[in-house]
Amino acid sequence: GNWTDIVQVAEGSSHTVGVKADGTVAAVGWNGGGQCNVGGWTDIVQAAAGFAHTVGLRSDGTVVAVGYKSLGQSDVDDWTDIVQIAAGSYFTVGLKADGTVVAAGDNEYGQCDVSSWTDIIQVAAGDGHTVGLKANGTVVAVGKDDAGQCDVGEWTDVIQLAAGYSDTVGLESDGTVIATGSDYYGQLDVGGWNNIIQISANTMHTVGLRNDGSVIAVGNNLYGQLDVNDWTDIIQVAAGARHTVGLKADGTVVAVGWNDDGQCNVGNWTDIVGVAAGNRHTVGLKADGTVVAVGWNEYGQCDVGNWTDVKQVAAGWGHTIGLRTDGTVIAAGHNEYGECTADNWMDVARVAAAGFNTVGLEADGTVVVAGDNTFGQYDAASWTDIIQVAAGSYEVVGLKADGTVTAAGKEDAGQNMVSDWSDIVAVAVGDSQTVGLSAGGNILVAGPEIKLAAWDLGVVLYTLTISSTANGSITSPGEGVFTYHAGRLVPLVARAGTGYRVVRWTGNTDTIANVNGATTFITVEGDYVVTANFPVNWPLMGGIIGAVVVAAGLAVFVVLRRRATAGKRKARGKAARKKR
Repeated sequence: GNWTDIVQVAEGSSHTVGVKADGTVAAVGWNGGGQCNVGGWTDIVQAAAGFAHTVGLRSDGTVVAVGYKSLGQSDVDDWTDIVQIAAGSYFTVGLKADGTVVAAGDNEYGQCDVSSWTDIIQVAAGDGHTVGLKANGTVVAVGKDDAGQCDVGEWTDVIQLAAGYSDTVGLESDGTVIATGSDYYGQLDVGGWNNIIQISANTMHTVGLRNDGSVIAVGNNLYGQLDVNDWTDIIQVAAGARHTVGLKADGTVVAVGWNDDGQCNVGNWTDIVGVAAGNRHTVGLKADGTVVAVGWNEYGQCDVGNWTDVKQVAAGWGHTIGLRTDGTVIAAGHNEYGECTADNWMDVARVAAAGFNTVGLEADGTVVVAGDNTFGQYDAASWTDIIQVAAGSYEVVGLKADGTVTAAGKEDAGQNMVSDWSDIVAVAVGDSQTVGLSAGGNILVAGPEIKLAAWDLGVVLYTLTISSTANGSITSPGEGVFTYHAGRLVPLVARAGTGYRVVRWTGNTDTIANVNGATTFITVEGDYVVTANFPVNWPLMGGIIGAVVVAAGLAVFVVLRRRATAGKRKARGKAARKKR
């Protein structure tokens, strides 16, 4: 409580470390290994804390450490050119200015096997695993993976990482958060929802309808598809790939999100009793059994104007399905995978569609599937006692009469891990998440890329203006004005011309790792302007001038030598003529 002038903090197992603006460090807590003995440190720009050791990064790119050393976690004295550090339980990781990574300490689980990593802009360390953020927003991980904490292979568009005991968390550029690993303490909990009566999910977001007619949504909000907080009197929701649709009790429809293809142009619809949302189109079922549709129509998925006697609609990537009152099915749109061949089905009670699949629930509780079977979606045909079906882009989920759930299809993202669910009354499926609504109105989610319902950090953008003096250039990211998300680590690479050198970066340099480095990083925490300076490299110029002088002298010597030789030849010629 009495700390002041702190610019960065780090937390270990049982101690806390703070870096002050003047480069000194403070620490409190358990000191059994001497991990709090940082009083003599100076010129520190970042600190990291492990189980019983503390690491400090100096402004010159070198590293210091105190605390336990038994497993080599403090053997960092020879590290150079470091721009960021991280500390695991018994190991230390360092990010170098060239985007490579070094590590020291316990390697029981391979958490120090990072020597092959390249193009890394941030590292994080957990109990026994190491995570690296690449410049393109993807993530790599090594080490202990007993709880799935290294299952980050499909993460994209990440701008910051954090690693816990057995979990990994990523902040995406749109301000949402993804997480994978152990949920023992609820650190991946999405359970802030309650009183939910209907759910819908698609590629990047999940939508819930409350019993009071209000709507809640979590996930990616890049196109405003989560902007549903002011909706009221809603009786059904549908989630498209990047848009959300709501059916109001008066039969009108509202929609938010991506509208490049007109999929949100539903403001004039009336007398609607059901809605469905595809990838880029929206379908409405009218009370008289006819159907309307707006949006992307490249494959004729919106050509539903002649449909009649329809009682339910569903929409996939590029196709639309209608269930007639007599239990037959009608389809329009994309059919490359046979997703529209459901028109021969009979005795169907409900339909679902997503991606390149169509799913039908028959009156006897069995399931039929048409379309893509790349991931074994057709395995759902063996199910019995099903009362509701849901389709994702790559999987099919079925709700059984006893409240349990079964799934078929792609499972590399963990979205099919629903076998232990019980007391479920409704299911929904997105690209990488399966959502279940319990009888108590609460939500269960399966899949590693869980969007944390209570976290909406927003999108914060800053500009970085980069220039250079004469006689040099900036090769990365270039010269000009660039826009980055808050917290992004941006590589800076300057190249001096012949006879010149990079002396230092000037301007807003507080977050530049090494202001004297030709290759370094800047952490974007505001609107910054930086300049690379290229003064004359006098030692080099001296050598060049010396070489020029030597060359000039040699040339003069050669000329004089040639003249002297010519003179001697002339004199010998005169002597020979006189003799004759």
